[in-house]
Amino acid sequence: MGAPDIATSTKAERLAYINEKFRCIANCEICGNCKILRGMSADEAYAEYIEGRSTFVEVSMTLRDC
Repeated sequence: MGAPDIATSTKAERLAYINEKFRCIANCEICGNCKILRGMSADEAYAEYIEGRSTFVEVSMTLRDC
């Protein structure tokens, strides 16, 4: 399942997607989520997407370029 579109989804749906996508599996050696999120929580890193101000891809690209 791809990220919910900001035009047709609710804030709750986007938050649920982020929480599921970046769920901590407590095995840092194989996960990599913390590195992707640059030390932030998933909802903090993707706040612009959750609020509907930027797409999932836009936020992901910003995190990648940091």
